[in-house]
Amino acid sequence: MRVAGIMSGTSLDGVDVAIVDINGKSVETVAHGSVRYPPRLRARILGVSNSECHTGDISRLNFELGECYVSAITKICNRSKVPLESIELVGSHGQTIYHKGSGNLPNTLQIGEVSVIAERLGVPVVSDFRTRDIAAGGLGAPLVPLVDYLLFRSPKKSRVALNIGGIANITVIPRNAKPEQVVAFDTGPGNMVIDQLTAIATGGRKHYDASGRIAAESYLSKPLLDRLLSHPCFSVPPPKTAGREQYGADFVNMMRKTGLPVRDLIATATVFTAATIALGIDKFARGTEEVIAAGGGVHNRQLMGQIQAFLPGCRVTTSAEFNVDPDAKEAIAFAFLAYRTWRRQTGNLPSATGARHAVVLGKVTYGTK
Repeated sequence: MRVAGIMSGTSLDGVDVAIVDINGKSVETVAHGSVRYPPRLRARILGVSNSECHTGDISRLNFELGECYVSAITKICNRSKVPLESIELVGSHGQTIYHKGSGNLPNTLQIGEVSVIAERLGVPVVSDFRTRDIAAGGLGAPLVPLVDYLLFRSPKKSRVALNIGGIANITVIPRNAKPEQVVAFDTGPGNMVIDQLTAIATGGRKHYDASGRIAAESYLSKPLLDRLLSHPCFSVPPPKTAGREQYGADFVNMMRKTGLPVRDLIATATVFTAATIALGIDKFARGTEEVIAAGGGVHNRQLMGQIQAFLPGCRVTTSAEFNVDPDAKEAIAFAFLAYRTWRRQTGNLPSATGARHAVVLGKVTYGTK
């Protein structure tokens, strides 16, 4: 079955599309690519994320993003010379604008109207993956661990699959693990804090620190780093999640109140991100031999080098070594999760999300073909 997976993460950099052929547990990537959000659209999404806003803004964005996702799939098909009509199913994660996976009345909201996708493409669309896991007592995240397990499980090596998007998360896959032995959780920020500070430092000309150049040329504030690492959340055992609620504008403003140069804040945020990833592995994934990284953060050489420095006993590599493009892994994952939903198979790992039991994820919106 040919499935298109759509992922747009908390970094708000754009839409990742992966087109894959799935046969049972075999997943072959046919095409993939990214389409960046136009600056004004990105700003509007940021404006409704975890802030007070008018419901009309969310409603309009919901439909606009649906059209944006259709456009992204079409562009990737045209760019890769894959017939659009060959797609039989779409899995759309949607754009998260709020997520509260724990506490009183957990809830989550992803927008990107799937009826628009189903209408334009004429095929069924699976969406709203997180809500069923929350209804079953889980955190609604992370949902990629099942795919990590299938892709990277080894009979001989203990591995961690690391994704560095806006938020960083890990999937702990012990040697010869069974699904119920897999543990996964958000370690803290990924690119989110670095990206926000980079936009401030460059007056909005850049939205990410390419290759970590700014961080490499700036100075670490050890007192600020120690303060950031003292937060008790890093010692809380999984399952646990993080998001823009913790590492958005308020967090960046707190850092800026130190009065340190913004470029030094970028250097400090880069070390902080690497340290929290390593801390999560040290505390909750003892004995890890390999770290397999994916997501936009793998392009930040400074960040990747610091992760390796913090984990001298592990080999840090990327998913490209396993024929999974680091920029496409999450889109591939949601294509596969959509396929499982279509076949009425469960898609969450209770050991990762904390759900009471495994559930079939998402909702299906039927097309007209």
